[in-house]
Amino acid sequence: MRPEKTSIIDEIKGKVNASPFVLLTEYGGMRVDHFNELRKRLRATGAEYRVVKNNLLRRALKDAGLPELADLNGQTAVVLGEKDVCAAAKVLKTFTAEFTKPNIKSGILDNALLGKEQILALADLPPKEVLQAKLLGLLQAPASALARLLNTPASQLAQVLKANSEKEQPAA
Repeated sequence: MRPEKTSIIDEIKGKVNASPFVLLTEYGGMRVDHFNELRKRLRATGAEYRVVKNNLLRRALKDAGLPELADLNGQTAVVLGEKDVCAAAKVLKTFTAEFTKPNIKSGILDNALLGKEQILALADLPPKEVLQAKLLGLLQAPASALARLLNTPASQLAQVLKANSEKEQPAA
């Protein structure tokens, strides 16, 4: 293999290893201004949109120890990022609805293969921060309910003692 190809494979492998997700798209027939607009929107989410040769991507994925993608054919571009996969999937979904291109093919998330339907389902999820806040609320709910439950008998006992002490004292 030529040294140029080896360096390209190493570069792709490094980006794939740094990214928790890889999303494949078919970009054939896309206009250049649409391509640049999609890159701009993905960059805002911390993702990168890049055209790669299928053989080089296949080799980089294999070298990175990731599963093989069956639909790695045609004019392929990949979405890689270091942040939220849901935000990148949401950008792809809205852009595809707006311009009909690129076609979402498949992907990899944490070493698991994703189909087109699963990527679209990820796009419908709320942002990561919202999910974390909901989870935190769910985790804190039992603790606050337990604190209220433990405080209730003590406050009731205090009210009974206060009422009893007021009853024992003669009225003036």
